Amino acid sequence: MMQVHYVMYEGIKFPSAYNSEHSLSFTHNEFQVRDDDIFNVTYPKSGTVWMTEILSLIRSRGCPGWNRTVLNSDRVPWFSTRLGLESALSYLPPRLLTCHLPRHIFPKSFSSSSAKVIYTLRDPRDVVVSSYYFSKMCNSYEDPTSFEQFLRDFLNGELPHGSWFEHVRGWMEMKDKENFFFITYEELKQDLHSSVRRLCRFLGQDLDDDAISSVVQNASFMSMRENPMCNSILLPTDIMDQTKGQFLRKGICGDWENHFTVAQSETFDRIYWERMQGLNVTFPWDQH
Repeated sequence: MMQVHYVMYEGIKFPSAYNSEHSLSFTHNEFQVRDDDIFNVTYPKSGTVWMTEILSLIRSRGCPGWNRTVLNSDRVPWFSTRLGLESALSYLPPRLLTCHLPRHIFPKSFSSSSAKVIYTLRDPRDVVVSSYYFSKMCNSYEDPTSFEQFLRDFLNGELPHGSWFEHVRGWMEMKDKENFFFITYEELKQDLHSSVRRLCRFLGQDLDDDAISSVVQNASFMSMRENPMCNSILLPTDIMDQTKGQFLRKGICGDWENHFTVAQSETFDRIYWERMQGLNVTFPWDQH
C-alpha cells in the first residue's frame, strides 16, 4: 500500500497531491479577493460539486452549454490548490471560486471586501459515510482501516481539512452578514427549485421561471452523474479509482443509518450536541 503524505498548514492536514504549503499560505495571506468574487465553500463531501453545477448554471442563466463542455474545476477553480490558484489568478472577473478552507485560513483580504460566500452544510453523519467511501477510492487520502476508526478520527477532528465542528462554527459566525448565504444539502435535496430561487436572490441574478427550471433540471443528480465534466470519470485511475466505487455515489440523505451502530449513533449525538452548543441555528438533522 502506498504511503500517503499530507501537507500541514496551521495544524490542519491537506492532501499533498493538490495542496502545497506555498499555495495554502499564499491563499491565506496574499490572495486578493475581489468584490465581485463568489465563493462556494464547504467541508468536504457536503455538496461541493453540486453547488458548483448550480452556480455555473445560474451564471449561464440556465443554459447547460458551459457545464457540459468545460470541466467543473476550470469553471469554478479550487483556488487554494496549486493548479486552482493559477487558474484563479488568470480568471477574468467575475470569478466563481471554491474551497474547503476553514474560516480562519480563508484569504485575509476577504474581510474588507463585499465578495459573497455560499456555504453548504450537510448532516455530519452522512458526511462521515461519504468521506469514508471517498477515502477508499481517492489515492491522495489514507485508506481507512475501519469505519469505526474513521468515525473516531472524524469526531476528533483528525481527518484531512480538520474538524467538521470547527469548520461549521467558524463559518456560521458569519450567518447574519449580508454577503454570507448558507444552505444545507438536505434543503437542496428537498426543494431544489426554491433553493435555486433563494440563491438567485442572494446573487442578484434575475432568472425567469424557464431559466430556473433549466438550472434545476441540469443540476439533478442524474444529469450530474452522466456529465463527464463533473463526475470525475476523466480523472486517471491513479488519482481516482472508480472501480472501487462511484465518485457521485448515492446523493441521498440519511445513508448514515445503514452504517452506524446504535452505540456509534449515541456517541455521535453526545459529541455533536456538546460541540454545537451556543450556535443558535437549527439544522434539518437536528430534529430528532
